[in-house]
Amino acid sequence: MTQIVQSLSQIGTNYDVLFCDLWGCLHNGKQPYAAAVAALQEFRKSGGRVVLMTNAPRPNKYVIAQLDRMKVPRDAWDMVISSGDAAQDSMFAGAVGRKVWHIGTAKDDGFFNDVPDEWADQPVVTRVPLEEAEGIVATGPYDEANEAPEDYRAQFMLARERGLKLLCANPDVVVDMGETRIYCAGALAEFYEEIGGESLYFGKPHPPIYERARRLMNLTENARILAIGDGINTDVRGAGQEGIDALFVTGGLAAAAFGDDVENPDDDLLREWLASRQLNPEYSIGRLR
Repeated sequence: MTQIVQSLSQIGTNYDVLFCDLWGCLHNGKQPYAAAVAALQEFRKSGGRVVLMTNAPRPNKYVIAQLDRMKVPRDAWDMVISSGDAAQDSMFAGAVGRKVWHIGTAKDDGFFNDVPDEWADQPVVTRVPLEEAEGIVATGPYDEANEAPEDYRAQFMLARERGLKLLCANPDVVVDMGETRIYCAGALAEFYEEIGGESLYFGKPHPPIYERARRLMNLTENARILAIGDGINTDVRGAGQEGIDALFVTGGLAAAAFGDDVENPDDDLLREWLASRQLNPEYSIGRLR
């Protein structure tokens, strides 16, 4: 059964590398959590390395710019790996064609405009209306604050009938922007599958983002890795599928399920909740600290 810990330092010496989630663990979309930042800094001071692994549907330089704006110090991490990086590789390789219908906001334009050097000589990928598209790329709803997947039913049914594949650049279903919960591209991709469409995923819990992290960090098979995150179906499930240990942050997306004290999850509620999902992270913690 999962072991509830009070701090990362209790278990940190058992690991060489952290794959740490961002939203709900290091920040809330608006400001960083000071205790989480301090915990990562301390881990690095002791010789460990930190990969910030996020399902953000943008190339990592945009994620880094967001972290800088929130004043997350750069000595808290070594590398940022985003689902946008892994999904970009697939898109520019032609996984859903060269003419795509993009569902998302202007903040994700870099996903299309910043072409990685290794794809610079390949045919361009052009955004077009659905009627002209060979495939779909979803980075999130058009209107994150007000739209739900059901709002796309008519368009998705048309896309399904045409046999279009949907490339999901962010498998997260929801995230909390401050106090507001918003849908992500993963919710759209799941809905498309529910009505009979085909979706392709590249962030957590799917292998490409982990493979990219291992490759860029030059990690050997013997590297001792701990995945940290508040997403039971992304961070924890992904860790299990990759054969690495997980630290589940209970005070994130599912905080309301574990009692009134966000910092200290109720042991019985936590174990019952995990059992119902048939997942058992090695460790759990209220907030990363």
